[in-house]
Amino acid sequence: MGFKGILKEIVAESGGLGGVIMGYDGIAIDEYLREGTGVDVQTMTIEYASVLKEIKRTVGVLKTGELEEVSIITEKCCIIVRGISDDFFAALVLPSDGNFGKARFLLKRAAPGFRESLQ
Repeated sequence: MGFKGILKEIVAESGGLGGVIMGYDGIAIDEYLREGTGVDVQTMTIEYASVLKEIKRTVGVLKTGELEEVSIITEKCCIIVRGISDDFFAALVLPSDGNFGKARFLLKRAAPGFRESLQ
């Protein structure tokens, strides 16, 4: 199963709006977007990519280890970002009432497979 299939499963199981595998440069490798969500997942993840790149740089300067996860919670949605390599991350966008804990677990479980497929 490719990236899109795995992202689709994670989105479906967690009640998510969409998921993406993206580089810190903002270029998506693959994505799955649920239809009719009313949220522009693509633009959201592209915009957050630059913020994540800066967070990743800061983590490196502080020498606290590799970036594993960042969560951004707003009034309308939650974005869970899981670092999968030096160049790529996986992001999952949930509605504000989505299953945050399950989404974190599913994304963490899928990360090694994403990492392996990118090599």
